[in-house]
Amino acid sequence: MTKAWELEGFLRAQDNQLFIGKFSAKELAERFGTPLFVFSEMRIRQNIQRLYKVEEAIDCKLKVCYAAKANSNMAILQSIRKIGCDIEVNSGGELWKALKAGFKGEQIIFNGTSKEDWEIEKAIEAEIYAIQVDSLYELSLIGKIARKMGKKANVSLRLVPEVETKTHSGLQTALSTSKFGMMPDEALFAFKNYKSCDFLNLCGIHIHIGSQNPDKSSYTNAMLFLFENLLRIEKEANVKLKHLNLGGGFPVNYLRDKTQEKDFAPSVKQIFSADFEPYEAVGEAWKEAKRNFPEVKTDDLTLLLEPGRSIIADAGICLTTVRNKKERPQNSQDKDTLNSTTTETWLLTDAGFNILLSMETYKWYYQMIHAERSCEEHSYPYKIGGPLCDGGDVYFDIEGEGRLPDYRLLPPNTKPGDLLAILNCGAYSIAQMFPYNGRFLPCVLLVEENGNVKVARKRDSFEDLIANEVFEEN
Repeated sequence: MTKAWELEGFLRAQDNQLFIGKFSAKELAERFGTPLFVFSEMRIRQNIQRLYKVEEAIDCKLKVCYAAKANSNMAILQSIRKIGCDIEVNSGGELWKALKAGFKGEQIIFNGTSKEDWEIEKAIEAEIYAIQVDSLYELSLIGKIARKMGKKANVSLRLVPEVETKTHSGLQTALSTSKFGMMPDEALFAFKNYKSCDFLNLCGIHIHIGSQNPDKSSYTNAMLFLFENLLRIEKEANVKLKHLNLGGGFPVNYLRDKTQEKDFAPSVKQIFSADFEPYEAVGEAWKEAKRNFPEVKTDDLTLLLEPGRSIIADAGICLTTVRNKKERPQNSQDKDTLNSTTTETWLLTDAGFNILLSMETYKWYYQMIHAERSCEEHSYPYKIGGPLCDGGDVYFDIEGEGRLPDYRLLPPNTKPGDLLAILNCGAYSIAQMFPYNGRFLPCVLLVEENGNVKVARKRDSFEDLIANEVFEEN
């Protein structure tokens, strides 16, 4: 019987083993060591194709820009470009990587709240599609730099739509209490006063309502806001926009396998199990906006999307080895969970929050399965922790907020040396990893669409730990 976590062309169970493409997880772990990240080019393509289906639901052009912040590994960026997706960057470094990966200027948009002069210069020099402007101050700065360079900068103004969603508070980006964007009146002022500037091409407006949004109706509110402001800008500033940018934030169902869904509070479960097609959410939003603003002409418009998590999260997994096991007296409040046993069993792995930072910062949930006993019942509760010298390096919520299960279910008698797989962790993992405790950052593999596996990042060596440090050899 097919497991809920299996994905066509990427993950499957065979002979009780987890297979990644045509390779067993055990074989890859033995060849490349653990922790080990493995990504699927086929799954990336499938996710991008889902997003391009939005074009069938709107009556204008669509531009999908992968959010590089979710994962900016060069091999993955090259795959995304090859598949036919454009890109959104958030720094001069990501801009440099995008160009290095083969993206052309017209394929790139540049977000961010604190751009440096040199980053703006690079963006103008590359003639990118749009610099997303975060404030009136930044707009004037871009104008000065463009004038100095004698070139025109394409800009889009990021607005605050005041659309609240039911996602994690740290992923809310559309409220005036967040650090992003300018108020609509400020944007109108900018269009009125900069529309004739020889060095600024004000071509669009941009919003982003946050990530992992569980309610697709939030996109309707966002689209209505975009149409309302487009119309206001056209009427009051006499500026015709070239594009609208709806942002990203489309969710990934981290609880596709429902084994532990009962262990989440309802509000948290709603976030982690969010699951709808971008085609439906954007299509319904577009239809409602057109109904409410029939005077808006969309023939010459382009709609931009900035998905990151929804492209790369379930295209990546992490293989980790159990390195230690111990027994502890049970906490009395956990009696029901532990089936009245007198002890709880801890498993310590070699994958910590230094390579899965969201596990600590957002108490994020990633499903875990036994890679060598994948078809067996995962029924025994274990406390799981990582290798770091930090009490927060655990796979549960130590403060008791109920965001994560207290235990992870694995087959009975899981022991040191066993290989586990952490699923759906392709987003915001290797992009944020760091060598805390002097731990080597892991190897990253990419399973290509032809079935071959290539190294996308080498495992660190001792020399990598001190590569940029300056000191005297004894």
